[in-house]
Amino acid sequence: MLGGGSAGFLAALALRSRLPELDITVIRSREIGIIGVGEGSTPSLTRFLHEYLAVDPKSFFELAQPTWKLGIRFLWGPRPYFNYNFNTGQLASPVPGLRRLRAAYAAEDMEYEDPISALMSLDRAFERNAQGLPVFHPNVAYHFENEKFVGFLERLAVSQGVAIVEDTVTKVDLDETGAIAALHMASGENRTAGLYLDASGFESRLLRKALGEPFLSYGGSLFCDRAIIGGWDRTVPEEEVIRPYTTCETMNAGWCWRIEHERRVHRGYVYCSSFASDHEAEAEFRAKNPKASHTRVIPFVSGRYRHQWVKNVVAIGNAGGFVEPLEATALGAIAFQSRTLTDTLLECNRRPTPLIARYFNELHGAVWDDIRNFLALHYRYNTRLDTPFWRHCQQATDLAGAAEVVELYRHQGPSVWIEAATHRASQFGVPGYLALLVGLRLETQCRYQPSGEERRLWQAERDKLKGMASRGLTVNEALAIIRMPQWRWGAPKRTSPA
Repeated sequence: MLGGGSAGFLAALALRSRLPELDITVIRSREIGIIGVGEGSTPSLTRFLHEYLAVDPKSFFELAQPTWKLGIRFLWGPRPYFNYNFNTGQLASPVPGLRRLRAAYAAEDMEYEDPISALMSLDRAFERNAQGLPVFHPNVAYHFENEKFVGFLERLAVSQGVAIVEDTVTKVDLDETGAIAALHMASGENRTAGLYLDASGFESRLLRKALGEPFLSYGGSLFCDRAIIGGWDRTVPEEEVIRPYTTCETMNAGWCWRIEHERRVHRGYVYCSSFASDHEAEAEFRAKNPKASHTRVIPFVSGRYRHQWVKNVVAIGNAGGFVEPLEATALGAIAFQSRTLTDTLLECNRRPTPLIARYFNELHGAVWDDIRNFLALHYRYNTRLDTPFWRHCQQATDLAGAAEVVELYRHQGPSVWIEAATHRASQFGVPGYLALLVGLRLETQCRYQPSGEERRLWQAERDKLKGMASRGLTVNEALAIIRMPQWRWGAPKRTSPA
C-alpha cells in the first residue's frame, strides 16, 4: 500500500477484515504529510466503518472526535436556501393520503419536507425519545478533522497487524509485461508484492507515473481548480450551536464550504482561477470570514484515470480520480473502492483475472462519472449570482450523463422514472437528484397542482415534522449524552459482502 492517508488505511483495514492471511504493508512518506483540513462525509462511509469494518463507535468518538452531519445546506439558486439530506426517501417517498411523491408538493416551499430536513432547519441532529435520549438513524454522516481521522485509522490498522514503513519510492521497475516488478526505496530496500495499491494521492505515483495510465479530465463540466482553506477556533465552544450539516455558499467565482467541529469551524473557498486570481479569491474569502486565521491554497484537477486497476496496481482515492468536494463524495468513493476490491479478492481466492479487472474498471469509472454528472447540475442551474463565472457555468457546463435526467424532469416533473436515468451505483439516486432539481427550481412542463385537501394534508405533515424537530437534540446535547459514563453503544454488526 503506497500512501498512509485515509485512502491507504481504509483500504488496508478492509483487506485485513476479510483476508487476515494477507501480509499488508503501508509505505508512507512523512514528506507528504497530512492534509490538515476539516472533512465531511456521506452515510456510505458511516456504514463502511461501523458495519463492514465493525468499528467500535465508542473508540471512534473518543479518538477521531467527529460530529454528526445530516446533509448539506445549499445557499444556492433562487431559494433563500434548501436542504439536501441523506434520507433515502427525502423527496422520493409518499405521504399517507397524498397521490404523488413528496417532491411534487415541495416545489413551493422546500422546508420541513421530511424528518431529516426538518431537523436540519432547526439545527437539531436527532429526534428525542421518551427518555430524552437521541434516536439514532442510519441516514447520518460525519464531520471530522482529517488529522484526527487518519490518526484513528492508523492506530486501528496497527492493532490489526498492518505493518507501517516510513520510506519513499525513488524508482519503479516494470517487468516484461508492463506490470510492476519492484519498488526501489530511499532507504536502499527493494520491495515486491503480489498486488500494489496506489493510495499516493494526486501524485498517483504508480498508476500515472509508473504505468502511464491516461487521465480523463472533467474540465468541460467542472471548472473550479483551486481551493483556499482556513478557519478559526470557537471562542466559547460550549455555547455555540454545532450545525448538523455542511453549508455550501455561492461565491463570485465558485463556492465556500463551512464544516462544523466541536471546537473549530473550517471554511474553504473552491474557485476557478480563470475568473479569480489567488489574491482576489483570498480577499473575497476574508470578507466573508473575517475570523479566519492562516490560509493556504490547494490546486487540483477534476477527473479520473481511464482505468483504476491496471496490471497489478489498483488505485484508491485521489490516485485514481478526484472531483471537487461539493458533495463530500471522496471518502464514500474510497470506502466503495476498498469494499469492492476486498470482496473481489475474497471471492476469486486472491487470483483476479483480466475479466474481473475489466468489470471493476467499468463499475468505478461509472461511479466517478456519475459524481461528475451530479455536480454538473449544481453549476449549470445555479442562478443565485450574476457574475462572469456563473454566467459561464450556465452557458458552458457540459451535463454529460445528467442530461437525460434533466430531459425527463423537464418533461415529467418529479417522476419515479428518474431511477431509470441514473446509474445503479449512484451515490445520490432518485432522492438526491430530486432534492437538487426541486431545490434549484428547475422548470418543468408537468408541474403538479395539488387539490385543496392535498394542500391541507401536506401542511399537516410539515407541521408534524416541525414539531418533532423542535423537540429534538442538538449536536452539542447528543455529544454530552454519549459521553456520560452510563451511556452504552450497541455492538457493531458486521455486514456481508457488497
